[in-house]
Amino acid sequence: MELWYTEKQTDSYGITAKIKETYVSEQTDFQKLDMIETEEFGTMLVLDGMVMTTDKDEFVYHEMVAHPALFTHPNPKHVLVVGGGDGGVIREIMKHPKVEKAVLVDIDGKVIEYSKKYLPNIAGELDNPRVEVIVNDGFMHIHDHKNSYDVIMVDSTEPVGPAVNLFTRGFYQGIYDALREDGIFIAQTDNPWFKADLIESVNRDVKEVFPIVRVYWANVPTYPSGLWTFTMGSKKYDPLEVDESSIPEIDTKYYTPRLHKAAFVLPKFVEDLVK
Repeated sequence: MELWYTEKQTDSYGITAKIKETYVSEQTDFQKLDMIETEEFGTMLVLDGMVMTTDKDEFVYHEMVAHPALFTHPNPKHVLVVGGGDGGVIREIMKHPKVEKAVLVDIDGKVIEYSKKYLPNIAGELDNPRVEVIVNDGFMHIHDHKNSYDVIMVDSTEPVGPAVNLFTRGFYQGIYDALREDGIFIAQTDNPWFKADLIESVNRDVKEVFPIVRVYWANVPTYPSGLWTFTMGSKKYDPLEVDESSIPEIDTKYYTPRLHKAAFVLPKFVEDLVK
């Protein structure tokens, strides 16, 4: 008998993967957590029925959350990651020697625990001495830490369950207040095929808070539609004004200095969403 996992991405569309083994299937205090081994994408973390990360394609998302912002800010000493308990964004942040401290705040400690066990290639830097891991509500952490961070990255699920508050104007205002005077904020903002309304609303809300707002994209095969967007809000620095020649080559599989500005060139129908 063959066993397949299917993520129902809309009421009439989904993706499916053949399962080799189920490691974890648990209802945590916050969400349904599954860790499965798939034939095509290796180990896969699933939260509330949605693919969060996989061995095979995780590098795309994690690199594109971390590096555009960290190479836009000239001196990112203190960085906050909200969510991201799998540790992938932290791993990429640790490639930047200017970062003195990275704080990870995830509301669900089980994500951190099982990622360390079953996704060691992703979670391997969570024990780095430059990293502080906090199991708590990221929304409240931001509220309690004014003027504390150079860069804040929101690595959340889609806006369901515990992540609902991470897609509100009030949250973006809280991020603005938690950033220093030249801080940068980055968040994943879903896909334009199925969540165009979300991209429009997030872009509108972030523009009400930050003077510089840029949207960019990457291809993540296991995310709905494969075309994934990210929104950057900046108090001072424009990612489009970065001198590409000043960006060092680092150990990446997707992000490159040449891709830095290219990722901000949007397909016309996405460009129309964020005008």
